[in-house]
Amino acid sequence: MHNRSGVNRLTAIAALVLILLLTPLLLADEGLEVVPQTLQELQDAVAKVVEENNLPAVGIAMVDETGPVWVDALGMANLEDSIDADADSMFRIGSTSKMFVALSVLKLVEEGRLSLDDRVADLAPDIAYENQWEETDPVRIVHLLEHTTGWDDIHLPEYASNDPTPLTLKEGLDFHPHSRISRWKPGSRMSYCNAGPPVAAYIVEKVTGQEFESYVHENFFDPMGMETMTYRLSADVEKHGVTSYMNDNQPQNYWHIVMRPSGSINASPKDMAKMVALFLNRGTVDGLPLIMPGSLDRMERTESTTAAEAGQEIGYGLSNYVSIHESWAYREHNGGVNGGITELAYLPQGGVGHAIMVNSDDGASFWKISELIRDFETRNLEAVIVESDASPGVESSSIEGLYYPINPRQQISHFIDRIFGVEKLWFDGDKLQRKPLLGGDATTYLAGPPNLYRDDKTGLVSLAEVVDPLAGRVVHAGSRVLKPVSPLLAYGQLGVAIVWVLAIATSFLYFLVWGVRRLRGKIPAGATVRIRVWPLLAGLSFAVLIGLFTLGMSDPFMQLGTPSPVAVGIMLSSILFAVFAALGVYTSIRERGSAMNRANYWHSSITSFVHAIVACYLLWFGVIGLMTWG
Repeated sequence: MHNRSGVNRLTAIAALVLILLLTPLLLADEGLEVVPQTLQELQDAVAKVVEENNLPAVGIAMVDETGPVWVDALGMANLEDSIDADADSMFRIGSTSKMFVALSVLKLVEEGRLSLDDRVADLAPDIAYENQWEETDPVRIVHLLEHTTGWDDIHLPEYASNDPTPLTLKEGLDFHPHSRISRWKPGSRMSYCNAGPPVAAYIVEKVTGQEFESYVHENFFDPMGMETMTYRLSADVEKHGVTSYMNDNQPQNYWHIVMRPSGSINASPKDMAKMVALFLNRGTVDGLPLIMPGSLDRMERTESTTAAEAGQEIGYGLSNYVSIHESWAYREHNGGVNGGITELAYLPQGGVGHAIMVNSDDGASFWKISELIRDFETRNLEAVIVESDASPGVESSSIEGLYYPINPRQQISHFIDRIFGVEKLWFDGDKLQRKPLLGGDATTYLAGPPNLYRDDKTGLVSLAEVVDPLAGRVVHAGSRVLKPVSPLLAYGQLGVAIVWVLAIATSFLYFLVWGVRRLRGKIPAGATVRIRVWPLLAGLSFAVLIGLFTLGMSDPFMQLGTPSPVAVGIMLSSILFAVFAALGVYTSIRERGSAMNRANYWHSSITSFVHAIVACYLLWFGVIGLMTWG
């Protein structure tokens, strides 16, 4: 018995060891991710992503409360010259740069030289913008930083500008001010806008008498020991800067961003480690307080929207917002430039944070690395168990229904969101579900205080039903603002879109038949040809528009942000589409009594009328005759 028991124990131990060894392989076979448990495992996993996806380089800066954990770079800073990336390699961090605008403003608030509620018109009357509600709802500094001005995002000409001359910030703001028009009352809706932070940075210049970049260097970069971090193409960038790559690793020229405070910083992993540490240590660097903890607390809160006033907790603060990983709410700001993506994120309650930078437009690989790092940082943290503290009342059922977004980042894209951005809200038991109408994963919320709903993973209030001053009853879900829409309109718009696509497709297919017959003389000239040709040409012109736009997106700044042949072609093809649609309707009415095959007549007529409906819709939203460079 004793020997047999020993054998059984050895067998069990061997089986356990085998299971432990095979589990990672079994999980990999089933497509499940294995969470790295050691730093070496994490480093190996990141290196594997870089190698398997042909990613040029990735810079990593991981920090915890004790200091740096992993600060380095993998891959190639320059593929053509085979230059390795390292901890001193300088990446473009894009919109992560905006965090220093908020930090600068908050430092001046601490000193009593500014208030977040100050009116922009009082502090910078020389900055052009339009706000029809200025007397009652003026644009304030807080709106600039929380992206609640109501302004359109900067237009393509501003993105396309690449003037190497060191323009002043005022010259950058004066370059193309036409985007700065409030579309709704400031403070009512959030919509990301790259023009807001530069205006706030200009106010910093006005108050301090210093160039904004100099102020940031003196008050943040230098005290933090960021010796090479810079907004401009400096000698350090020329020596240590990585080459940015797009479209299967095609090298990109250096982008001289016209509004530097919004996204122009060049930084190394060493620099970014210090930036992460600033937030983890609540404003202190090497024992030196640079910003008060209370200022960082304010930076991490959203206050200016109607939803925030009602109690919404997940949203965009002062250049700082929430991102959810499993049951943990990170604070972060990411950024992107042509051929570069960056993320700075930290978990205050976990005492961990990181910055990730790649010199590529490969977003899929970037997010894989981000997930690996977040999994590693949270591997030993106890997951939050979220339980509902309330049950939805009978009145809560009014939130159920269909909604479309009403806070587009760029107004020109609103015509797409109205149709394809529709979402559905409904209750499944006591839980509120939110899901795109056209498919996708559902987001689950738990009932909270009246008209507020908590994220089921973090417990933070992330959805609020409030009254918009212009749109009436709306739902704020994160930074998205949704307005109720009737099923008839929502499904009707989708139905028209589907019929339109089918009409275009059948027109092309039908042409393969009647076009050949016309060439062979089987179809006489006259009404029977005219009724068919206009809807065909309308469909062709729109197909050309889509083709040109797709071509332009390969290099949108140069192809769409300037009056290039592609951009001019888009404008002309949109006009031709409307003209051909109108001619099709006119011909259908005029030839309604002409002798011809009635099936041909009705197919062509219906197609022409659907083209006309779409053309009117596009005309209403400014797409017909669109000058992308305007």
